[in-house]
Amino acid sequence: MEREFRHASVLLEKTIEALRIKPGGVYLDGTLGGGGHACEVCKRLNDQGRFYGIDQDEAAIEAAGKRLEEFGEKVTIIRDNYCNAKEVLREKGVDHVDGIILDLGVSSYQLDTVERGFTYRYDTPLDMRMDQRQNLTARDIVNDYDEQSLYRIIRDYGEDQFAKNIAKHIVQARAEKPIETTFALNEVIKAAIPAKMRAVGGHPSKRTFQAIRIECNHELDVLQDSLQDLVDLLNPQGRLCIITFHSLEDRIVKNFLKEMENPCTCPPEFPVCVCGKIPYGKVISRKPILPSQQEMEENPRSKSAKLRVFERI
Repeated sequence: MEREFRHASVLLEKTIEALRIKPGGVYLDGTLGGGGHACEVCKRLNDQGRFYGIDQDEAAIEAAGKRLEEFGEKVTIIRDNYCNAKEVLREKGVDHVDGIILDLGVSSYQLDTVERGFTYRYDTPLDMRMDQRQNLTARDIVNDYDEQSLYRIIRDYGEDQFAKNIAKHIVQARAEKPIETTFALNEVIKAAIPAKMRAVGGHPSKRTFQAIRIECNHELDVLQDSLQDLVDLLNPQGRLCIITFHSLEDRIVKNFLKEMENPCTCPPEFPVCVCGKIPYGKVISRKPILPSQQEMEENPRSKSAKLRVFERI
């Protein structure tokens, strides 16, 4: 099913404002998507400015390419994972940039394209791969992971209070026949959650699907392993803007940026620092920047979004 890659860029104005774009600067979007943030960055660049966009989704690359076509040679688009940003930029002769955007949300296109298997709202084969060159799918996780692993994933990544029961029901159901589709998984999850609890808190599958998607794409591992490289890429006064949609993502970002601001490992009772670790920069937003009421009403998917900003010294 062909469909236009559509994605309402969350916290768009606040992110662009936080980047403090220099017209002749070099900027990176590690999660290019449909190019919404990218387009606004490129509008503010002069002939010396350069923009690099990375995404692992082929449909995103194609859509962003069309959207950013008007900016010509200012724009370079790379199909890869942002965890390789340092290497792929170096191959392009770029060692440092003036600003970086990471929007860690799943695109509206990915959620709405039925055959991608991200959504619990339509019956389709379980997939959930952001990069379709990858072998591991949601189907593999649901049918091959042991009960303890499923429980851990649903508990930690889905933060579902019924994680133990859902994992148990999945293992019981697949013993009879493999769980192949989103609706088949929906039925298993529904059976694992008490009826009175299903009546509140949204769709019963929401948290489990989120958990399986995060595991399928190694989203938290990629984030954790990439942050230091991204900070290292920044020029002095360069800014890193990260939009998260999940409490675990936000915690990883918050704790990492705090450490970048104050990496000292000396015991608190030491009168002066002797470890020699100096700050990389400063956290710009003590509290996360949140969407306005208007944005949440216009784009319900923005409700859980949090933007954190860090400036390199």
